[in-house]
Amino acid sequence: MIQPALIKRQRFILCLLFLLIIVTMVVGMGLGYASLSYDRLLPAILGKGTFKEEFILFSIRLPRIIITLLAGMSLALSGAILQGITRNDLADPGIIGINSGAGVAIAIFFLFFPVQAGSFIYLLPVIAFIGAFLTAFLIYVFSYKKNEGIQPVRLILIGVGFSMALSGIMIVLISSAERAKVDFIAKWLAGNIWGTDWPFIWALLPWLVILVPFTFYKANRLNILGLSEQVAIGVGIYVEKERILLLITAVALAASAVAVTGGIAFVGLMAPHIAKALVGPRNQLFIPVALFIGGWLLLLADTIGRNLAAPDGIPAGTMVAIIGAPYFLYLLLKK
Repeated sequence: MIQPALIKRQRFILCLLFLLIIVTMVVGMGLGYASLSYDRLLPAILGKGTFKEEFILFSIRLPRIIITLLAGMSLALSGAILQGITRNDLADPGIIGINSGAGVAIAIFFLFFPVQAGSFIYLLPVIAFIGAFLTAFLIYVFSYKKNEGIQPVRLILIGVGFSMALSGIMIVLISSAERAKVDFIAKWLAGNIWGTDWPFIWALLPWLVILVPFTFYKANRLNILGLSEQVAIGVGIYVEKERILLLITAVALAASAVAVTGGIAFVGLMAPHIAKALVGPRNQLFIPVALFIGGWLLLLADTIGRNLAAPDGIPAGTMVAIIGAPYFLYLLLKK
């Protein structure tokens, strides 16, 4: 049974994070290469602004903000699941190579299978999922031992090895590509939020609508899997079945996010850790908090990054890495 005090604390933190997200969204709407006066935001939202104001808000700023928020939530939830099923606090879809697998699949698809622009947007998450799933499957196979299960240290090392190998494959792919296509892939690798239009939101949203409730449904199984295999087997859980199902969920969440935002790491590492520090390790409590933290972190990183260096700004993936890399080293030394 969850203590009422913890539930109350969780609700307070969720409200606080919701306010932070709203404030960051409002700030992000006004800032940019073409500034929008804050006293004109509400009229523009209500459809009473000028053509320029409504174009900046609804065609440029708002889609990017929503995409960034949803992608941050997806990456945070993916990281939380990976840390739970591997019992490894350093697990993150960007660090262990899942994002790189998605990136290679997208690069191959983009370079060698030209399709119409409309269908390309909706195919991206599917292609990214295929690449990420194949990578995750290989990492899982190489880090698993029959009598001991998943080896956390082996998983991290093998994941980093796969990430480096896939980065090499990416370099080979883009070395002979056209300049315009190379520019796109380079932006993707840097974590530059490139999916900034409403169709990208409709391409990402169904994955979240299905997978977030499913993860909440499996929260108690994640609690048990986080203890040990012996305990999980003792309470009657089919460990491998549950672990593979949750791994596919984590891969799908990460792939759908990076398909429209690029190669962003560390959000899935930091958000679950911060959430656990705030409300404890029970998945029912910290997963909602991690969702909000992940969305806010990526939104904040993108808002700061795109306004630091005009006109193109600094990619959100780079801004997150500036914060996340030291945090990863801290966790590595601590563990």
